[in-house]
Amino acid sequence: MKKRGTILVENIIFIILNLLFLSILALFLVKQGSGIILLEESYAKQVALLIDSAEPGMTLKINMDKAKKISDENGIDFGDVVKVNENIVTVKLSKDSSYSYAFFNNVEAGTPYPDKEFYILKIDTK
Repeated sequence: MKKRGTILVENIIFIILNLLFLSILALFLVKQGSGIILLEESYAKQVALLIDSAEPGMTLKINMDKAKKISDENGIDFGDVVKVNENIVTVKLSKDSSYSYAFFNNVEAGTPYPDKEFYILKIDTK
């Protein structure tokens, strides 16, 4: 009897699907490791936690020099990096991504505005 090794269609499909899965996983890890997503997340959480701990009448000054450098590299106006809409803080450092985080303090956070590499945020009562 002659036995020949045959490549089954199922094996080829299995290999192709595994390669596809691994390539998607690699792209995800490269995007996560780029730093932009991590900075967006950390700045959004930092601003939201500062607002949560703020009292009415306070003025917050947040150092965002890394965010300014990255937004300039990506063509984003630094004035559009931080947005506060009702109780949600959104940070956008690239055209493709942004990160939002909510705060729970019952205060009115004014419109944040940039000052060199800082963001100024005034807290008022609702």
